[in-house]
Order: sequence, then C-alpha cells, then structure tokens
Amino acid sequence: GTKAGIPTLLRLFDKAGIRASFFFTLGPDRSGLAIRRIFTQKGFLRKMLRSNAASMYGPKTMLYGTLLPAPMIGKGLSSVIKTVGAAGHDVGVHGWDHVRWHDRLDKLSEREMDHDYRSAHQLFESIFGRQARASASPGWHATPASLALQESFGLLFASDTRGGAPFFPSANGRVFKFLEIPTTLPTWDEAMADEKIQGKEGILDFYRGAIHGTEVHTIHTEVEGGAHAALFERQLDMWKADGATFLTLEDLAQETLIDRATIPTAGIARVTIPNRGGFVTARAQPA
Repeated sequence: GTKAGIPTLLRLFDKAGIRASFFFTLGPDRSGLAIRRIFTQKGFLRKMLRSNAASMYGPKTMLYGTLLPAPMIGKGLSSVIKTVGAAGHDVGVHGWDHVRWHDRLDKLSEREMDHDYRSAHQLFESIFGRQARASASPGWHATPASLALQESFGLLFASDTRGGAPFFPSANGRVFKFLEIPTTLPTWDEAMADEKIQGKEGILDFYRGAIHGTEVHTIHTEVEGGAHAALFERQLDMWKADGATFLTLEDLAQETLIDRATIPTAGIARVTIPNRGGFVTARAQPA
C-alpha cells in the first residue's frame, strides 16, 4: 500500500484537484497475522471472502509476519511517505504495529501502548520535520487509556471512531481536548461484503447515494490505490459531477473548532457495524 498505492493515489488526487488526509502505519507490517481474526472475530471470514481480500491486498502482503518477514514500513519507505506532505495533503499517525493495536489494544499494558504510539510519532517527526497534529487508530479501536495517551501528544484532532458528527471524547470523568472526527461511510471492503451491493456499478451507485451532508470516507492505499484504482477514480469523478466538494480532516477540524461551545461531549463504546467482523469504537449513546 505504501510503496505502490501512495504514488497512485497522489496521481489520482492531483488529477482531480483533491487534497486528502493520509495516516501512516510506520512500524512492522505484520498483515499476515490478521488471519487469526477468522477464529476471534465473528463475520471476519465472510467479509474476506465476499470482498475477495486476496485480490485487493495481494498474496505477499497477506504473508507478512508469518511466512515472510515483516518489513519496517516507515524506515524502508520514508521517501515515499514524505511525498504526501510535499504534495500538500494532510499527514498524520495511523500507528506503529497495525495488527497488534487492532487486535490487542485492550490487552496492551500502558508501557506497551506508549512504546507503539511514541515510536510512530517519533518516526513521523523524523520524516516530516514536525510533530503530528492528528492520529487515526488502526481498526477504529480506542480505549480510555489510548485516548489519554493521544491527549499527551497535543493533537488537534483524531479519527478513532465510526458514525456521527465530530465531538469531544470523554472517559472516566475526563473530557479530552482534541476533537474526534468519526468515519461516517462504509469502507470499500465493507460495501463489497454487503450482499445487497452487486458488482462495480453497484458499488458506484451505493456511494453516489450515500452523501447526505458532510461525510468522512476512509480508503486504503492498497485497495483504492491498488487493484481498484480505476474504479476509485470513477467514484471521485462521479462525486465531483454531482457537485460534492472535498476538504481534508484538518480543514473540517478547524471549521468545527471555530465554535467550541457548540461541540458535544460524549463517551466511547464498543459496537458492531454491518459487514465488518469484530468490534469498532463509536460515540456512546446517552442512557
């Protein structure tokens, strides 16, 4: 995704005149270990089969950390990563070890969590020459401890949750200062796993009808920037033809934070969402 997907996406965004927000996993790529989710997350195997994950991610990626050694993404591809900022896009931290954070966050000690998160931020700063202002958690997994850790890095915003409008997250009686901007649209692998959405034209029709205001769409460099780049370009062209405008998450954060008093505060909760195995973090609903 980093090596081949980023250059492809930069070309697509440049052609379309779009600035996007990129969040980087900078540590070891242990994607092959995600296969364990077949046994730990209900619905994971079905989603993988319906979305034809092997064709989207490629066999090599799916063996990293098991039969193939896990490459260090940030150190090996820093020159590619740096081109994203140079092209004028938002840049932020996604994580260090994506699989570890995604699958074991609630089991990590504070020391382990701090190691991973701090390592990602330190490498980000060495690549871009400045501290990261934003973070997006792998797999939309957050806990009260991870929110507190993010707060210590002085973020402007994070994108750790699914569904709804921006809010200030809270946990254990503490309201955090950074803005939380949830992803609102299903990802492509979720849409492809939906039995009601059939084929490429079905995907385009679905997303064409999914815009109901300000939406946050999360993509993956190895999917929209890889096997399905041509279809993603059609999606962008379709949205532009319908009059959609594009802004980065930092743009949205700055716009939202103009009137902090109107921004709601809410806790977080673990929820399930359609066509995705396991849990994600979302804004907690009032009792």
